[in-house]
Amino acid sequence: MFGKRPDGEQIKDLSRLRAFMPFISPRRNDANVLFTTEIEVDEAIAFIDRFNEGRERERHLTLFHLYLRALARVMHMRPSVNRFVAGGRLWQRNHVAISFAAKQSFEDAAPLKTVKRFFPEEEESLAELADSLTARIKKRRSGEVTQSDKEINLAMMLPVTLTRFVVWLLDRANHLHLLPKGVIDGDPLFTSIFVANLGSVGLDAGYHHLWEYGTCSHFAVVGRVHTRHDGKQIMHVKYNYDERVEDGLYAGRALALIKDFIEKPESLL
Repeated sequence: MFGKRPDGEQIKDLSRLRAFMPFISPRRNDANVLFTTEIEVDEAIAFIDRFNEGRERERHLTLFHLYLRALARVMHMRPSVNRFVAGGRLWQRNHVAISFAAKQSFEDAAPLKTVKRFFPEEEESLAELADSLTARIKKRRSGEVTQSDKEINLAMMLPVTLTRFVVWLLDRANHLHLLPKGVIDGDPLFTSIFVANLGSVGLDAGYHHLWEYGTCSHFAVVGRVHTRHDGKQIMHVKYNYDERVEDGLYAGRALALIKDFIEKPESLL
């Protein structure tokens, strides 16, 4: 409303077309572009095996950890993909945050637990990253109740009409840039990108929708590792990308960087 937000800065020097796009495509799914990348992971798996030698099983580095590292690094290197649309304007996010979901257990009826993590530009070591992510997931699976969980639980106790009004009110507050930093930081949908790791449950990657609530401009789905016809081990990652933030060429080059980092995992140290 006043041109200021706690999570970003309004971008002023836009081309007329880029500035006009939120008006011809007011919803994220109006500007939803689909990408697929195929990543060769033989070197990454060998690197992970070497890295985990002598480390406790609960502290093992995983392929998903490497992917998150590469993703966060590229968002710092290619900041235009780390933008979002709010209130008809384009904003540069002032941090890199990645949200992802983890099943509480591997049973069909087990609930999903969301994790939102900030990735500063000054990277921690891979060992620290693996330990931190593993501990965070373990804490969520053990029954940790976050502020976001409390808000959802409270909202679901209200009559349906009132719940709809509360969600609408929050959405309008975001549109007018009135949400406080505490609400934004604790909400997993106010994030640079949301990632689903279907490979962890043995499934192939598939495309997801983009949520209209929040400021999440992209969604990534990581699939299982499988063997290609030439014997190479590969995994597919499928992306939904809000093209209003930047053009497809810029985004495509960002995805190529993620692929390069994972295929040359020593570069992620």
